Parts: sequence; structure tokens; C-alpha cells
Amino acid sequence: MATGTVVSRITGIGRDIALAAALGFYLVSDAYSLGNSLPTIVYILVVGGALNAVFIPQLVRRMEADADDGKAYADRLITATATILLALAVLAVIAAPWIVDLYTPADYPQEQYDLAVAFARLFLPQIFFYGLYTMLSQVLNSRGKFGAPMFAPIANNVVAIATFVLFIGIAGTSAAADGVLTTGQVLLLGIGTTLGVVIQAIILIPVLSRAGYRWRPRFDWKDQGLGKAGKLAGWTIGLVLVNQLTYVVITRLAAQANVDAAATGATAAGITTYQKAHLVFMLPHSVITISIVTALLPAISRLAHEGKLKKIGHDIGGAMRVVAALIAPVAALLFVLGSDVAVLLFGYGAATVEQASVMGDIVRVFMLGLLPFTLFYVLLRGFYSLEDTRTPFFITVAFSAVMLLLVVWFFSVFTNLGVSSAGGPQVAAIAFGYVLAYWFGFVLIWVWLARKLGGVQSRRTVWVLVRLILASVLTVIALIFLRGVLIAVTPLASLPAQLNALVLIIVLGGVGVVSFYLLALLMRVQEITSALNMVKSKLARR
Repeated sequence: MATGTVVSRITGIGRDIALAAALGFYLVSDAYSLGNSLPTIVYILVVGGALNAVFIPQLVRRMEADADDGKAYADRLITATATILLALAVLAVIAAPWIVDLYTPADYPQEQYDLAVAFARLFLPQIFFYGLYTMLSQVLNSRGKFGAPMFAPIANNVVAIATFVLFIGIAGTSAAADGVLTTGQVLLLGIGTTLGVVIQAIILIPVLSRAGYRWRPRFDWKDQGLGKAGKLAGWTIGLVLVNQLTYVVITRLAAQANVDAAATGATAAGITTYQKAHLVFMLPHSVITISIVTALLPAISRLAHEGKLKKIGHDIGGAMRVVAALIAPVAALLFVLGSDVAVLLFGYGAATVEQASVMGDIVRVFMLGLLPFTLFYVLLRGFYSLEDTRTPFFITVAFSAVMLLLVVWFFSVFTNLGVSSAGGPQVAAIAFGYVLAYWFGFVLIWVWLARKLGGVQSRRTVWVLVRLILASVLTVIALIFLRGVLIAVTPLASLPAQLNALVLIIVLGGVGVVSFYLLALLMRVQEITSALNMVKSKLARR
């Protein structure tokens, strides 16, 4: 799974590098990014969260309880969900102008609004194929097949990269800065992007066949156990709704930041800047945490079915510590090297080095919240294994309210500072509110789940986290000092920006990894050894 995820994320980074080279971080890029994010938003809002959180435990139970290993149940589930998704995709395309209007500020330029609507209409059919991909992935996961769903997005990324390279060949890198795209250019970007999602979904169909499952449409849904899944999904949909209401505010504010930057002549920074920084933020979480938790969820779902709550708490606590041991050094390194990574990856074509550097500053802010974000995800799966979707809903309501208050407050403070804070500082304010809210939500969900399970080895886990955070802080201090020395006493500053960034990443990255793990070992963090042994065993097996 980690191998598939790593390759998928590498090609995903390649996709975003190609996007930045084609469209930069200008308002045109924001229109594309907004339109392309809407299918995911609408899909997750209505059923996506339910599919991920609810249906794996249900499929596992039906596989154990039903004589046909849950095949008929899976057939009905896929048929019902696919029908809903198809209707949803059609309605979303019709409602595209109203959806775009929801996510853009009142003074958003009309030409960029029209462009976002055009992109949305080309992208929103992806809702059906995202749903198909998720359903087929869940059926595979419930049967112990985890690899293929991690590799399928690679095909999507390859198609997208080809689309952006073709766009650069046709339109060049100046089209985005000019702010005008032709109908043919819009169609190229829209159709090419959607085609990648289609391939990502249908590529899993032959994999399912090899796994011994062939889907047969079944419309006999009544009294077949789907009602329980629907009831559980209701709370999850509510949870996603709360998250998306928060994202509406974040997107509108990020769009406003780029409008302000354009009006004041500041470096362009808005929706695309926020999304690309969040992509880098999510990368270690996707490679490490999701790989571990995807394998963990079916196992703890079986424990929940057997009523072994203490064993679930033991497994959740162990997963938190191993995940933290792998995530903490990444957060420390990217806090120091965020701008260098952004310049190296995104400072090409239509994207200027200044735009990429601003994005890197947002990455650094996000790194302050990587640990609580990823551990929140682990704890959330503890509730889902118990088929408790109600409690996560109320927890999400609480921390989303905190996030909204912080994000709006910080954004208004920076906006009131005037011209000097337009663009990048405004987006950084959004990211900082996001980070603080996840620290609050992490503590809240930890206490709540520990009470529900009778403990998640909290004392042991807290002591491990304290030492890992201390090792991270010391590593950051050492790397900041070393970075200053390297720039002051070597000719790095005279090198091209990308080469300068590469040298710093190689030198400081190597020193940082060694320093962190030596400090953690000196502090006797046993989970470091466990995490390294796990990685070594997987690599040796490969």
C-alpha cells in the first residue's frame, strides 16, 4: 500500500508541478482549481464520507455472516450508490453556476467566475467516477486486497500531466498571466482532467474480477440491510457537511486573498496557493497514516464485532505512536525546508519563483498542525470501527466552529493591515487558524474515544509524543542555524533558485533525519525502532 501510495503521490506531485507550470498561481489558476475541486466536494459531501467510514465495517460483517460472503449485499450497495451518484452528477452540472457562486466572494471578477463555471461543468461528471472508484476500492479492501486502489490514481495523474504538457505546447506559459483562455484551451483542460478520473475508476474492474468478485446490478434493496448502512451514513454525511461549510469559508477567503493581491500588485496567492500547500501537507499523511490505518480498520472492526474494546484501544494507541514516530521528523524537515521544496517543485513556467516561495511559507505554517491532523484521523477510525458515526459528528461540529472563528478572525486581522498583507499573509492566516483548530479537535477526540474504549494507552502515548515533539523542536533549531551558515559562507545565493533549493534540501534533509532519530533514540523512544523495523521489513519484502 505504501509503495502504491508513494508512486501515486509522486505522480500527483508531478501533476501539480505541470499544473503550476501551465497556469501558475494567478486568478485563472484559481478558476481551474475551484472548478476541479467541486466534484470532490460535492461527492464527499453527499456520499463519499459515508462510503469511506461506514461501508467497510458493514461489508466485513456481511462477509462473515452471509453464506455468499457478502456478495449480494455488495451488489446491492454498489447499485444503490451508483444510482444516487449518477443522479447527483447530472444535477450538479445543471447547478454549476450556483455552486461556483457559493465558493467565490462578491467582488470576484466576472470573467474568472464564468471561467470557473465552464470548468465546473466539465469537471462535475467526475462525481460518478469518484464514487465508482471508492465503492470498488472498498469491496477490494474488505476482501484483503489493498494494493490496487493505491496504484489506480497513478493512471489519473499520468493523463493529467499529459494534458497540462499539451496545454503548454499549445498555449504557452503566458496565457494564465494574461488571464484569458480560449474555448479550445478550456475544453482541453476540462476533458483531459475528467478523462483521468474515468480511467482511475474503470481500471479497478478487472482487478475485482481477479479477486473473485463480479458485480451484478441488483435493485431489490428493500429489507436487505441497507437501511442500517444508510442510518450510519446519515451522521457521517452530517459530519462532512460541517467540514464542507468550513471549506466554503476557507475557499471564499482564499479567493479574496488573490483578488486583493491582484488589486495591490502583490505576489499572486489564493485558492491554488492554499490547495498546493495543503497538498504538500497531506503528502506524508497519505503515504504513512492512510497506509497504516487502511489496513488497521478492517482488523479493529472485527475486534469491535467481538466486543474486544480494550484490544481496540491497545491497537489505536500503538498505531498513534508508530504514526507519530514517522510523521514528526517529516513535519520538522518541511517546517525548515517548506519554501525550498516549493521553489524546487513549483517555480517553473507560468509560476514564478516568488509565487512558489509564498506557497512554501504556507507549507511551513501547515507543518505546525501535521501531527494533530494525522493522529485525529487515526482516532476517528476508532469510532468508525464501533459503527459510531454520531459522536464524530458532534466532535467535528465543535472543532469546525473553533476553526471558523479562528480563520475569519486571523484573516480579518491581516486584511486590515493593508497592502503589505495582501495575498500570501492572508492565506497564511487561514492556514494558521486551520492548524490551531486541529490541535483543539485532536485533544477533544482523544479524550472522548479513551472514555468510550476504557483507554487508548494515553499515558504511554503522551510521553512518547512529548519526546518526539522535543526532538522535532531541537532538530528545527539546529537546521535553521545550519541553513543560515550554509547561505552565509557558501556561494549558494549566487546559484539559480531551483538549484539552491535542491542543495539545501539534500544537505539539510540528510542532517535533519539523522539528527532527529539520534535525539529520539537518546530519549529512548522505542517506537522509533519499531517504525524503522516496519519500514525495513516492507522494503526488504519489495
